[in-house]
Amino acid sequence: MLKKICFVFGVLFVAFVSLYAKDAGAKIEIVTTLFPTYDFAKQIGGEKVNVSLLLPPGVEPHTFEPKPKDIVKINKSDIFIYTDNYMEPWVEDLLKGIPNKNLKIVNSSAGIEFMSENDEHDEDTEHGGHHHTGKDPHIWLDLANAQIMTDTIAKALYEKNPANKNFYMQNAEKYKARLAALDSRFKETFATAKQKTIIYGGHFAFGYFAKRYGLNYESPYKGFSPNAEPNPKAIGELINKLKTSGIKYIYYEELLDPKVARTISEATGAKLELLHGAHNVSKNELKNGITFIDIMNSNLNKLKEGLQCL
Repeated sequence: MLKKICFVFGVLFVAFVSLYAKDAGAKIEIVTTLFPTYDFAKQIGGEKVNVSLLLPPGVEPHTFEPKPKDIVKINKSDIFIYTDNYMEPWVEDLLKGIPNKNLKIVNSSAGIEFMSENDEHDEDTEHGGHHHTGKDPHIWLDLANAQIMTDTIAKALYEKNPANKNFYMQNAEKYKARLAALDSRFKETFATAKQKTIIYGGHFAFGYFAKRYGLNYESPYKGFSPNAEPNPKAIGELINKLKTSGIKYIYYEELLDPKVARTISEATGAKLELLHGAHNVSKNELKNGITFIDIMNSNLNKLKEGLQCL
C-alpha cells in the first residue's frame, strides 16, 4: 500500500512539476492591431512572447473590419493590444463578444493627449479652408508618444508575467532610448530645413509628426479616413504652392494608389516619394523583418532631401 501511495504521489509530483515548468516557460501570446504596436511588443517581449498582427499585411487599416476568425484568435491570446478608440472604433463591440475573462486588454494610447484636426491646422495649412472635427488617431508618429506606448505595453507584459518584469522593463528602456535618439536626429535635421512644409498627397496622417518637429503639413483630403475624397480646390492650391514655393517633392502614403500625389506631380514636375505612416506593412516588408525604427529612419532620409536640410 505504501509503495502504491508513493508511486501515485510520485506521478502527481512529476505531473505538477511538468505543468509548472510548461507554464513558467510558456511564451505570452499577444495579438496586436496595427504594425507599431506589433513591433513595440516584439521589441519589449523578445523571446518570451509570440506576437501576431491582426491586420493582414498589405491591407489598409482604416477600413479593416475583423472577421470571426480574428475574434477566435483574440480570444485564444493572453494579451490584446490596440492603438486607440479612434483608430479602431470596432474594438469596443468586438470585445463584448470575447468570453476569455483572463484576456488582458491594452489601449496603447493611455496617457496620451489626442489632437483634433482643428488643433493641427492654422489658417495657412487647413484643407482648402475647411474646418474638421474628430481626433487624430495617428499617435505613434510623435516619437514621444511612441515612448509612452512602449511603457504602457511593457507594464501590461509584466503584469501578465511578473516573473520576467525586469526583462520587460530593461527591454523597454533600451527601446525608448533608441526612439529618443531618433527623435533627436529628426529635431537636429529639421532645424536646418530650408523648406518647412510637407506636401502630402495622401490622407492626413502626419499631424502629430509635423507639430513635434515644427513643420507645416498639407493634404488635399478632408479627414483621416481613406474613404474621404480629396478637395479639388485644395489640390489646385497645392499645385500652385509647389509651382511658386520652390518645394520639389510631393509625398504619398503606403498601401494606397497614389493617384492624387501623381496628379500633383504631373502638374508641377515635383518628385514623387513615399512617406510611410507605419500603419501596416507589405508582405515582403513583414517577411524581411522591417521595424518601426527602420520605417522612421527611411522617412527621415526622404524628408531630409525633400525639405532641403543641410
